[in-house]
Amino acid sequence: MAERNNDFEALDDYLDDYLDLPVKGRDGETRVYRIEDPSAEEGIKIERITSLAARLAAGGKAPDSAVLDDQEELNLYKMCLGAAYEPLMHELKWAQFKHVALTAMFWVTTDKDTAKQFWRTGQQPGKAPNRETRRQASRDSSGSAAASATRSPGSTSGTRAGSQRRSRGKGRPRT
Repeated sequence: MAERNNDFEALDDYLDDYLDLPVKGRDGETRVYRIEDPSAEEGIKIERITSLAARLAAGGKAPDSAVLDDQEELNLYKMCLGAAYEPLMHELKWAQFKHVALTAMFWVTTDKDTAKQFWRTGQQPGKAPNRETRRQASRDSSGSAAASATRSPGSTSGTRAGSQRRSRGKGRPRT
């Protein structure tokens, strides 16, 4: 019998089975929480829920009612966080808990790089930051500009330096 050439690596060789997230608790200590890959059944549910939300968002207008009620939202987070759900729920405030849960959700539904992007920025991947976030980033990054009180000179002629004069009519230069 001829030896078969297998073009595929073992599935476990390149998939991430877990996500380790360092989280500072109420006591000030940072602990690493391991988020395990959900079961296939839970993964399908997570995909269905997030696909519905994405389709609603892509429509460009807010849905008439909440996509998920409070309990459904918590159930989604429980599926995303698995065994880490309870310890995180007791250890964190709501904003932190939601950030961890959404990071896990992006990992489950897309990939680790997308989850890292959300973890670092708090912004939905692929979505432009809102106006206030852009303003704050601009203020934070322009510390040297804020220190200078000298205004740059404005143009008073309405023309740009080095620009050629436009002619009037049929190629006649301005005089």
